[in-house]
Amino acid sequence: MNQANSSAVSAPPAAAGTSVKRLLPWLVAVAFFMESVDTTILNTAVPAIAKALAVAPLSMKAVLSSYTLSLALFIPISGWMADRFGTRRVFSSAIGLFTLGSFLCGISSNIHVLVACRILQGFGGAMMMPVGRLTMVRTFARSELIRAMSFVAIPGLIGPMLGPIAGGLIVGYFHWRVIFFVNLPIGLLGLYLVYRHLPDYREEHSHPLDFIGLILFGCGIALLSYVLEIFGEHTLSGRAMLGLLLVSAASLTAYGLRATQTKFPLLRLALFRIRTFRASVSGSFFTRLGIGGIPFLFPLLYQVGLGFTPIQSGLLMMPQALAAMSLKMTMPGILRHFGYRTVLVSNTIILGLLIVLFATIGAGTPVWLIVAQVFVFGFFTSLQYTSMNTLAYADVTETQASSASTIASAMQQMSISFGVATASLATAFFIPNRFSSNAPEMIHGVHKAFLVLGSLTVLSAIVFRELKSDDGDSISLRKTLPHVG
Repeated sequence: MNQANSSAVSAPPAAAGTSVKRLLPWLVAVAFFMESVDTTILNTAVPAIAKALAVAPLSMKAVLSSYTLSLALFIPISGWMADRFGTRRVFSSAIGLFTLGSFLCGISSNIHVLVACRILQGFGGAMMMPVGRLTMVRTFARSELIRAMSFVAIPGLIGPMLGPIAGGLIVGYFHWRVIFFVNLPIGLLGLYLVYRHLPDYREEHSHPLDFIGLILFGCGIALLSYVLEIFGEHTLSGRAMLGLLLVSAASLTAYGLRATQTKFPLLRLALFRIRTFRASVSGSFFTRLGIGGIPFLFPLLYQVGLGFTPIQSGLLMMPQALAAMSLKMTMPGILRHFGYRTVLVSNTIILGLLIVLFATIGAGTPVWLIVAQVFVFGFFTSLQYTSMNTLAYADVTETQASSASTIASAMQQMSISFGVATASLATAFFIPNRFSSNAPEMIHGVHKAFLVLGSLTVLSAIVFRELKSDDGDSISLRKTLPHVG
């Protein structure tokens, strides 16, 4: 799979082969880290930025949501751009735009300029994840993909953990603008290394961009993302939000119909006919409804419920990332021994039960027990992400890889929004007054939310039951061992 087929031209750099495979995961991981840490590090600084720009803290919601909306709008064209202009050029441009957007955000003098610069950041971020995955898929053989992807998945776990700590330290000891400037040296180094060492894959004969499909899909996803961002607040009436949801549904439905009738659709929905791809993407979406809300709930439990400081709260979330880092080498062996179906079905149920166990954390819970629970959860979460992300490419061809990466990234972005919205709604439902709740009420609400999210996660295991016992064996190399389970 690391060799381009007749329709795709591979133009690897001079330092090809082993050196490229050694450096590529690091390059992609650095870019993913920049993207994953960006939102969480900014959340901590919202009050300080609002005060500095002389706006109400609630007005800062536009700064946060504009980045998400930009991701939703531009992710769909990332695959086409990589095929048309080459993975190296698009990926380096993505890092460049993200870094430039960070710099412009740091020197912004009012909220309107800041929102515009966040949109530019989002445009760069939208290209990084799908194009990075696509480059990995085309560089590594199927047998090497699990180990490479498990390494690249770590920044997605570390970023949200380090973000709140870094944001609190920067605001407390430096200036809020430094939050945006920390990306500059990382981005510049990434630009140099990517341009020198990233393989360059492109289609020999690229098809025209589906502009109508882009408008339909982009509008549908953007409106849906916007509604999810403001859901539970009172910035729009229920009737207005329902109207936006109907427009979103109509746009996505229209795109679905168009995708079946046009020769070169923006996203190849026909990929969902592939069992492994369908199970991976849909299973990932439903599983993240539960897992995706945990980073939102932990700070509420630790800070509002248990009275920990933001830095203490962030430190208690770090064992999840440490588990993913320290145990990542065991994941290929687990998949090779048990197979994707057994791992995904059982691991999803285990994750659901672990989330339910978080409802036992209270004022009298020893810190060491909290750390142990989060560490174990981190390992199984990383195993889940690695399994779902690699299974998506088990049966897709080289020509389908860019579209597969784009769909997987778009669905992942939407599932993150859904996960946070689900966690927020579940917590608010069990709190008498979410604007003036005390510590015991917050603990009660978060505990109930853990039960809801855990139950949803367990139920999502049903999606993976459609897999066959030998699905994904070409990636895990399980065909060389006797089947287990």
